[in-house]
Amino acid sequence: MPDPPLIRPAAAEDAEVVARLLYETATGMYDIYAGGTRRALRILRAAYSRPGNSASQDIVWVAELDGGVAGVVAAFPVAEGDGRASRFLRVTLARTPPWKWPATLRIFRTGAVLTPVPPPESLYVDALATDSGFRRRGVASSLLDEACRLAREAGLRAVALDTAATNTAAQALYERCGFSVTERRPAKGPIPGIVGYARPTAG
Repeated sequence: MPDPPLIRPAAAEDAEVVARLLYETATGMYDIYAGGTRRALRILRAAYSRPGNSASQDIVWVAELDGGVAGVVAAFPVAEGDGRASRFLRVTLARTPPWKWPATLRIFRTGAVLTPVPPPESLYVDALATDSGFRRRGVASSLLDEACRLAREAGLRAVALDTAATNTAAQALYERCGFSVTERRPAKGPIPGIVGYARPTAG
């Protein structure tokens, strides 16, 4: 039986790999939002080093296997969501040419409107990613179990997350891990449809 991943809080030296994995988990959305891969990664690295936003080191946990980072999860209480998203937007705008701000703000607002509303008193998983070299080794399920542990520890009733309607592999994973569909939102423009999930922390 292989050893399970070691789950630990993210460290400053994880910035590069965490930024790459957060970028990959968004299935192209960061390119739409930031206007390209290079700018998206620069924004994610900057956000990671600044506390209080939706990509901060302080809300990221990593899974280690074979001495390397095999996966990441970024999660925070739903009640913190609006504030963290606003601070992430400020990091983005500071690294985006002013003439691109209208498009960035439009994508940001559209994404916010289309994202399923997570249950109150839940821990929201904003990102979950496994490095391609560590797939099928229990990384994602271990990170989801850690999110549930953190939610229980914080007295929260559920763990909530969402994924693109086109990402059937992620949907199958979530359902295997005990998550149930809470809402489905249709696609709009370049943003695909989104499926919301939740898993109670009790039981």
